[in-house]
Amino acid sequence: MTQNIASQFAKRLQKVEQTGDVQPLVEMFADNAELTNLGLQEPMQGEAGAERFWQMYLDQFDKIESQFSNVREDDSQALLEWESQGTLPGGAPIAYRGVSIFDVQDEKIVNFRTYYDSAHSLKPRHAFQSRSRHASFNTDSSANPPK
Repeated sequence: MTQNIASQFAKRLQKVEQTGDVQPLVEMFADNAELTNLGLQEPMQGEAGAERFWQMYLDQFDKIESQFSNVREDDSQALLEWESQGTLPGGAPIAYRGVSIFDVQDEKIVNFRTYYDSAHSLKPRHAFQSRSRHASFNTDSSANPPK
């Protein structure tokens, strides 16, 4: 039943985040599974793709911990809202949130999609430069008298 798989997924992800061993999570994916997120050009496929997907996830952080705030499910699909907090390599803190959706067939995850707040990956200087470059759009010459 999907409900059991959704709960198992949340518990196993938290365990993976604590131990660094992705195998308990990888075991939940079907041989033909597809996994994707905002950072991938193409989905990762199969158990090998699931292993690579979750290892890449862990490798982004020095430490990460996810909490699930909302779980919705039916017989073939689950949706989990989450928030993650931790530290990046080098010690900078990170916190972001998102939603993961997966489809289930025969008690295995066959399609996994995750969408998250990607603002944490923007470099602050880019946002500043962008704002400073377009700081004034006022074309009224009386508002900006010559110096």
